[in-house]
Amino acid sequence: MHDLAHRLSKLPPSCGPVRLVGVDGHAGSGKSTFAGQLAEALGGAPVLHLDDLATHDELFGWTERLLSQVITPLGRGETAHYAPYDWHARHFAAPRALPPAPVILVEGVGAGRRAVRPFLAGLLWMELPREESWARGRLRDGTEQRDFWDGWVEAEHEHFAKDPSRPHADFLVRQLRTGYEVLAGASEAVGPDHGVTHGDGPPAVC
Repeated sequence: MHDLAHRLSKLPPSCGPVRLVGVDGHAGSGKSTFAGQLAEALGGAPVLHLDDLATHDELFGWTERLLSQVITPLGRGETAHYAPYDWHARHFAAPRALPPAPVILVEGVGAGRRAVRPFLAGLLWMELPREESWARGRLRDGTEQRDFWDGWVEAEHEHFAKDPSRPHADFLVRQLRTGYEVLAGASEAVGPDHGVTHGDGPPAVC
């Protein structure tokens, strides 16, 4: 983890003075837990959870909010302010401040989407098959979220079919019994989007 953190911290800034690093993968694949540990290894790097920008009605319709509320101000070296969505009250809460930092992690399904990749210094993909990820997520959230998960699975499948992230990943992250294994991804180089258009299937692992 510390080796990965060191490598990420040495990448060129990608959004103003900030190195934005995406942590993507299927729902239930362990993105939040991994991002939290990586943030700690980075000395307390901020983590932006894309669940805070999504809504019940726009599971993947958060791109404009991310660009306008977060990426644009950070690109100018300014503090970003984004309004997190309250999934229980079903409305946006008071804005949160997100000051520029050497590394900021953007964690969530679709963090490596086409519209975001040009602003990423690097992209990590949690290497866990979708069916296993979804099963873990359903188990975690319980039967009260069953209807939500039924809708989510369909939406996620449609999203990655049109806008896959995995082929663009600079690193593939596999959770082990103890810790993680980090492999080189299918992307040609760490940095902005290189225009790869493969589907969300098995990539060549370096």
